[in-house]
Amino acid sequence: MIEEKLREMARTRKWAHGKLLEKGSKVYQGFIRMEEAAFSDGTLSKKQKELIAVGISVCVDCESCMQWHIEQAAAVGAAYDEVLEAVEVGMEMGGGPATVSARFALQVMEAVFAS
Repeated sequence: MIEEKLREMARTRKWAHGKLLEKGSKVYQGFIRMEEAAFSDGTLSKKQKELIAVGISVCVDCESCMQWHIEQAAAVGAAYDEVLEAVEVGMEMGGGPATVSARFALQVMEAVFAS
């Protein structure tokens, strides 16, 4: 069940990305440049930055963000337990409502780290 939702979210993200690029959205192109700058290795590694983004995603209850940043964190070598700690930081920062968001994050983690 969660796997199909994640596939659909990824399809929609890719479709919207392509459509915004096709239409020449200057705002979206600026966002992409900002994202590339924000997540490039610096004093903090890309992995550390992705883990921060996981916690923020839980705190602000953005399911698409949780999916993207959990996948990106795993892709750059974050372990399940590292992602879990990032989710827990998001829960602490967001309080009770963030524990609800964390449920979705846990489902994404199970799908991403299943293999």
